[in-house]
Amino acid sequence: MRSIWNGAISFGLVSIPIKLVNATESRSVSFRQVHVEDGGRIRYRKVCELDGEEVAPAEIGKAYEDADGTMIPITDEDLAALPLPTAKTIEIVAFVPAGGIDPLQMDAAYYLSANGVPAAKPYTLLREALKRSDRVAVAKYALRGRERLGVLRVVDDVIAMHGLLWPDEIRAPEGVAPETPVTVRDVELDLADALMATLGEVDIDTLHDDYREAVEEMIAAKAAGGEGVAPPEPGEEGGGQVIDLMAALEKSVREAKETRSETAEVTDITSRRPAKKTAAKKTDPAKKTTTKKTTAAKKTTAKKAPAKATSAKKAASAE
Repeated sequence: MRSIWNGAISFGLVSIPIKLVNATESRSVSFRQVHVEDGGRIRYRKVCELDGEEVAPAEIGKAYEDADGTMIPITDEDLAALPLPTAKTIEIVAFVPAGGIDPLQMDAAYYLSANGVPAAKPYTLLREALKRSDRVAVAKYALRGRERLGVLRVVDDVIAMHGLLWPDEIRAPEGVAPETPVTVRDVELDLADALMATLGEVDIDTLHDDYREAVEEMIAAKAAGGEGVAPPEPGEEGGGQVIDLMAALEKSVREAKETRSETAEVTDITSRRPAKKTAAKKTDPAKKTTTKKTTAAKKTTAKKAPAKATSAKKAASAE
């Protein structure tokens, strides 16, 4: 994998030379914009709004737009002169439990590769220390012209880094939750629990992008001179407003049971609580039956006892 950044991990006074490589890649099907009339490519050209001339990349610089629209030029030299200690260093600032990182902060993912033979020992030391402590390292680093926050963790035998958004970049969820008061009944929660239990767990590695596959099939069909994929029949697509929540939950449980290879016990919610009482009543007759059998056995034993006594009397008379 091609490295996108070279630097070092700063672990106290220990410096670990590393290379940064992308840990993920996009598999989405990309499209080009074309002129519908003749199929010609639509391209974007960078044009100066003052003279209308197209500008080459080498002639394009940076500027900050002030509130009044004034452009303040910013050069690469200006940025390079800034006191940024993380320009070529991933500076570890703390070690925290993995659960202390809010998933909302997670951004891009990278693999950190030891850069050279001398880096192998300190790299392995940090990796094993992270494993044993069951913690992750919070770090600061600079990439693509800005300082960023990251978290280092161990994936197999590699140190991975997830870019993190700064805390002030996470929006508060104001006005997102339903404002209308809603009461959820226990019977509805029980059905939701039953659906969750039926769906069970899944191996993430077995999941794939159905939409991407459909797009690729459609492109292959059109490239072969076909008409692509027939549109779905009305009613095939999911979504829409749920009118009867209970009916939707019950149907979901039934369908999940049919499509799952594992057997998951799901009780009909309308009879869940009475079923417990019924089960308790069924236990009592069983106890009564056992008691009756024991009593009957005792009576039978009691009846047989006089017979033994009579036999003993006859034997004594014979003597």
